[in-house]
Amino acid sequence: MDLSLIIPLYNEEESLPELLEWIERICIENKYTFEVILVDDGSTDSSWQVIESLAEKKDFVKGIKFRRNYGKSAALYSGFREAKGEVVVTMDADLQDNPDEIPGLYKMITDENYDLVSGWKKKRFDPITKIIPSRLYNRTARSVTGIKLHDFNCGLKAYKNLVVKSIEVYGEMHRYLPVLVKQAGFNRIGEKIVKHQKRKYGVTKYGLDRFIKGFLDLLTISFISRFAKRPMHLFGTLGTLMFIAGFLAAAWLGGVKIYYTINNIPAKLVTQSPYFYLALTAMIIGTQLFLAGFLGELFSRTLTGRDVYQVEKRINF
Repeated sequence: MDLSLIIPLYNEEESLPELLEWIERICIENKYTFEVILVDDGSTDSSWQVIESLAEKKDFVKGIKFRRNYGKSAALYSGFREAKGEVVVTMDADLQDNPDEIPGLYKMITDENYDLVSGWKKKRFDPITKIIPSRLYNRTARSVTGIKLHDFNCGLKAYKNLVVKSIEVYGEMHRYLPVLVKQAGFNRIGEKIVKHQKRKYGVTKYGLDRFIKGFLDLLTISFISRFAKRPMHLFGTLGTLMFIAGFLAAAWLGGVKIYYTINNIPAKLVTQSPYFYLALTAMIIGTQLFLAGFLGELFSRTLTGRDVYQVEKRINF
């Protein structure tokens, strides 16, 4: 099979028929063998009924329904597991991602040998309250991750099948799929300017809180990418430095006390100095950080970050 399209959705009943007709036309024009995997992330409208109706009419339509809303990362991960196409393209279901971009993304994977091609919505039809935070977020992501993409969170992306089978998308990490791909050892990451369209139906499912979550996820992915397999390198180093600083401070206070005693110079008790308690606190915190690094090393060998989600229904698999 040439192409798998994975479309996570939440309450998009109105846009689905038009989106599927558009995708079908593009794929037939380009003579692709293809499948469309619609992942209903616990919609509360009639999205699943629409998917069932489409699947009866079009054999390339496949559906997965979650028992409740688990988030976009879980939806993408479940679609990745089922994808059979040589190239896997993801896109949103709200018609803001343009299916006309599919052939260009497909060629960049097959002809130019990219592992991942990420869309860049250079001209956006979003409110200014969404555009400005998004630009700040992407600039920060580029600086922290070292991956030079303009739009990390664009839903329109293309992957080699091997790539999606090699990564685990969990939590809210769909925003950092390029980072997960790079961590998995796939370094051919490209970018393509794509058309962005105004929302035609419904309302956006994302509020300003997603930028706060995005920043927190950026800290998480930055930490994971550097220290997930070696937490002792971070906590052990910090703990050792703090313990040494506290020990040296305590030794200095003790040395001064001994010097004053030998020379019969009146001096306060060491415990009366506030620096003694600062030194003691530093040594205690240093010890705790070191132990945290040690425990982290143990946990990193046994735990996985994958979320558990429940699929309620499946169609055409």
